[in-house]
Amino acid sequence: MYRYIIIGCISMIYAACGIPALTGRTENKAVPARYGSQEDTLNTAHVRWKDFFADPYLSAIIDTALQNNQELNIALQEIEMARNEARASKGEYLPFVGLRGGAGVEKVGRYTSQGANDANTDIKPGKEMPEPLPDYMVAAYATWEVDVWHKLRNARKAAVTRYLSTIEGRNFLVTNLIAEIAGSYYELLALDNQLNIVKQNIGIQNNALEIVKLQKDATRTTELAVRKFEAEVLHTRSLQYDIQQQITETENRINFLAGRYPAPIPRNDRQFGNNIPAAIHAGLPSQLLANRPDIKQAELELAAARLDVQVARARFYPSLGISAAIGYRAFNPAYLVKTPESLLYSLTGDLVAPVVNRNAIKAAYSNANARQMKAVYNYERTVLNAYVEVANQLSKIGNLSKRYELKAQQVAALTQSITISNDLFKSARADYMEVLMTQRDALESKFELIETQKEQLGAMVRIYRALGGGWN
Repeated sequence: MYRYIIIGCISMIYAACGIPALTGRTENKAVPARYGSQEDTLNTAHVRWKDFFADPYLSAIIDTALQNNQELNIALQEIEMARNEARASKGEYLPFVGLRGGAGVEKVGRYTSQGANDANTDIKPGKEMPEPLPDYMVAAYATWEVDVWHKLRNARKAAVTRYLSTIEGRNFLVTNLIAEIAGSYYELLALDNQLNIVKQNIGIQNNALEIVKLQKDATRTTELAVRKFEAEVLHTRSLQYDIQQQITETENRINFLAGRYPAPIPRNDRQFGNNIPAAIHAGLPSQLLANRPDIKQAELELAAARLDVQVARARFYPSLGISAAIGYRAFNPAYLVKTPESLLYSLTGDLVAPVVNRNAIKAAYSNANARQMKAVYNYERTVLNAYVEVANQLSKIGNLSKRYELKAQQVAALTQSITISNDLFKSARADYMEVLMTQRDALESKFELIETQKEQLGAMVRIYRALGGGWN
């Protein structure tokens, strides 16, 4: 577990090679020791998602999504591609061995040096060289670049590191997927509860409308009051259809995340009020470096970028290659396996150093340096973003808890005021506008209470994600 980002500055490289030095910041960036005044070694991120999201309906949806989500399956294929690239880089590090076979025929001119020699050369006494001359060959050969400067070895390490990075990317995708499904599921429960409140309110308003009509018949009120109550009932009924549309869209969003076509989402909306988050243990900020997959992914990308710099630097140096071959070659298949007459072998070593193409190599090296610094900045940004996310959600959970208590008291007071206003209206001690405003205020306060509960559950989901939970 790293607590510091340390980027070494390469200050001296062989002057004869003309290699540019790596430039960039070298100061250390320390992760804060705690979140504000909190200090707790326990960490909610270590809780398995099935234990953190105890609702069985929600767990079933998440299980389905982890199997069917298309974006997650795409990430699995990207992991497979990265693993194959790592295998390919390992193959470049090892010697390449192959078999070669061939057959041909050649007719050279008589008045050439080769034709004159062939005409005066007998295979055996009294047996001339055949014309045209067949050629048969079978051999094994091998080529190997000696990795003197660790160019191929570092390239293989970089490929393996990027393969591990794709695994962390998949883990981060799992964390986001679980959080998004849980947030949408709690939003669906909130909409269900809002729909129930609207239906209850429609019943209350219909009763009030009947009372107003009776009072109008008794000439205790006017037609204006009746029309106002009717308009309020119609307004509330229109809210019902708006909420039903939101429920449909939320269900379809959950089904899309689960990789299936639209269908009703099974749920228990009565559990919505019982899902208020318990105590959250944020742990220490340094634990983010071990828990959050996006931070580990950025760290692996930084390590791979540093290896790329070493690979690019090694291209300035001479490369040593070795090639060898052994086999048989003859103009007649009957002589093909005669040893040692038909035996051939070769062993060659070559040393190649760049001379003309040095500008292209320098440009590639400069790009590798720039990519390394880009990876540094990305790592710093990822760590900073993780810390800010946790700090924001911790503050939000605390403030939402206080807000919920006040909203609950407001709802209780306004609910009682509905009965009081109705009684006053019946006894002609309050006008119809007071009744309407009381009913509307009570409806809005209940909606706001449910919204606060939904935000509490959303904050619980986001803090679990921000701490790095869910992927393990």
